[in-house]
Amino acid sequence: MVDIRRKSAHDRWREAVKIRQEWLDHGLSTQPADRRTAEHSLTVIYARISRPKPRFVWVDSPDQAIPLVAGLPTLDQLYGWIRDPHPQGTPPLASDLAMVASQLRGALSAGISHVDPELSPARKGKHNEPWPELPPLKALDAGVPLGVVLHQGIRTALHRSLAHGFRMPMRTALAGSGPVLVCWYGQQDAAWVAYYDALHRLGLASYGPDALDHLGHWAALARSCGWWWPSEDVCIVVDRPEQIHTEPVPGTCHDEVRLRRDGVRYRDGWHPLLA
Repeated sequence: MVDIRRKSAHDRWREAVKIRQEWLDHGLSTQPADRRTAEHSLTVIYARISRPKPRFVWVDSPDQAIPLVAGLPTLDQLYGWIRDPHPQGTPPLASDLAMVASQLRGALSAGISHVDPELSPARKGKHNEPWPELPPLKALDAGVPLGVVLHQGIRTALHRSLAHGFRMPMRTALAGSGPVLVCWYGQQDAAWVAYYDALHRLGLASYGPDALDHLGHWAALARSCGWWWPSEDVCIVVDRPEQIHTEPVPGTCHDEVRLRRDGVRYRDGWHPLLA
C-alpha cells in the first residue's frame, strides 16, 4: 500500500483529474433520477434545519416546475434577508438552507491541511497578485502550490462547466417567465461537492463525522437528481435531462465544457434554444 503522504504533487494532480471527471459525469448525467436516494437526502437536509419531511413532487423539467413554485423568494429577496441584520418575520426556508450549506462549507474548509483558497484567495509576491492560472503540471513546476492548482482545476473548473456552462444559460432561458425563484441544482451543484470530496480522497483534508455525513447527503443529491425548489411543505424536484450535448470551452486549462446552443432536452420534450 502506497503511503499517501509520500505521493508527489504531480501524482495527486493525476488522481484529482480522475475525481474531477467522475463529478463532471455526474453533473452531466442523463440517467433517470434516483428518486429514493434524492428524497432520503433531502429529508435529512430538511431535518438539519428543523423542518419535517416535505411532500415531494417530481417534474420532468425546470420549465414544468415554474408554475408550481410561485411564492418562493427570488435570489435578490434571499440576499436581502441575509444582508439585513434584523429582518422582520420568519426567515424563509431557503434562508435557513443557505445558512446550513454555508456552515458546512466552512467546517469542511477548516479540515483542509493547507490554507483553503475557497476562503482566502491565494496570493503571491510583494504586490499580492493572484497566482497565475496555468496548465496544471506546468503550474506545479512553476511553484504554484498544489492547493491552489486543485482549487483552480476542480472547484473553479467544474463551476465554469456546470454553472457558467449549464445552469446560467438555462436560467436565462427560463427568465421569460419572470425571475427564477431560489433553487438548488442537484447534479449541477457538483463543483463544490467535488472539491471537498477530492481533497478528502487525496489525503489533504480530514473532516469530522458530522461534516462528512452532511457532505455525503449533498453528494448524494449531485449523483441522483436535477434542480430542486424547497418550501415548507413541498419540495419540487426535477428529473435529470434526457439528452445533454456539450462542447469544449476554447482556451481553457482544465478541460472545461459548455452546453451547445441546442444542447439539452428534458424528458417532457422541453428543449430550450440557448443564447
